[in-house]
Amino acid sequence: MRIVVALGGNALLQRGEALTAANQRENIRIAAAALAPLADEHELIISHGNGPQVGLLALQGAAYKPEEAFPLDVLGAQTEGMIGYMIEQELRNRLPPDKPLATMLTMVEVEPDDPAFGNPTKFVGPVYADNEAQHLAREKGWAIKRDGENFRRVVPSPAPRRIAEIAPIRWLLDKSAIVICAGGGGIPVTRSPDGLVVGVEAVIDKDAASALLAHNLDADLLVMATDVDAVYRDWGQTTQRRIQSVTPGTVDAYEFPAGSMGPKVQAAVDFVTRTGKRAAIGALTELGAVIAGQAGTAIIPDERS
Repeated sequence: MRIVVALGGNALLQRGEALTAANQRENIRIAAAALAPLADEHELIISHGNGPQVGLLALQGAAYKPEEAFPLDVLGAQTEGMIGYMIEQELRNRLPPDKPLATMLTMVEVEPDDPAFGNPTKFVGPVYADNEAQHLAREKGWAIKRDGENFRRVVPSPAPRRIAEIAPIRWLLDKSAIVICAGGGGIPVTRSPDGLVVGVEAVIDKDAASALLAHNLDADLLVMATDVDAVYRDWGQTTQRRIQSVTPGTVDAYEFPAGSMGPKVQAAVDFVTRTGKRAAIGALTELGAVIAGQAGTAIIPDERS
C-alpha cells in the first residue's frame, strides 16, 4: 500500500517538554522505531507538525532584531529542513543502507483571499500563562487564544490548494524512496497578480495538507499518528467512548475539539470523501495495528457502513 503518515506533535515534542534538540531527537527516535518496520511492505510518505519549532524561531528572531524578523514562510522552510533531517537520520539508522530516503522542502499554495487571513486560528510556539500571554500580545501585536489551561499565539491557517513539488515527490516514490515532505503543512505561498510565487504570513494546517498530499499521490491510506489510541466521543467526560469507525455521512453526530482532534477528523473525512479510500487515526506506538485496521479509529466511505 501507499501510505501517508502524518506525525502529530507528540512525535517531535511531548506537551510540557523543553524545546531542545535532544528532546526532539528522542521523540523522533521513537517515531522512527514505529515507522521503520513498515518500509518492507508499504510505500511511505511522512509529514509532520512544526508549530512549536516555528514559534521558537520566531521568538529568537524577534529577540535579535524585531524589525528584521524572518517571515513565517521562511521559518516554515527552516523547520522542514531541520525536522526532516532528524526523521531521515533516525530512519536511516534503522533501515538497510541501500534504502532510499529523501526530505523534500514543499511549497503549498493557498488563495490570497482566503478568509483565514482575517481570523487567525493556528497555534504556534510555546504555551504561556494568562498574564504573560497578554503581555506578549500587547508587546508584539500577536493574536492569542486559549490552548487547554494556557494560552498560545495563533496565526492565519488558510486552506491548502496545491502542492508545488508533487511531481518530484512522485519521482522519488517511483524509485522506492521514503519521502518526508509537506512538513508543518508545507511552506505557505500564493500567486501574485502577475503569476509570481510569493510567501505568505501563515501556517497551513498539517492534517489538511497531509490529506491533500495523500489525495494527489493516489495514496491507499491516510494515517494521523497521535498520542491517543483513538478518537473518542465525549472526550474527558465519564461518558467518553472510543469510536471504532465513522463515515463522512455520520461524523456530524459527534463534536470534536477544534484545537486538537477536530482538524484530524475533518482532514480524514475530506480524504475519504474525495477518494473513496480509508483513513485512520490512532497511536503512533500502535501504528502497525492502526494500518491493519485492528486499532485506532477508521474513517471509511459511506457505502461500507
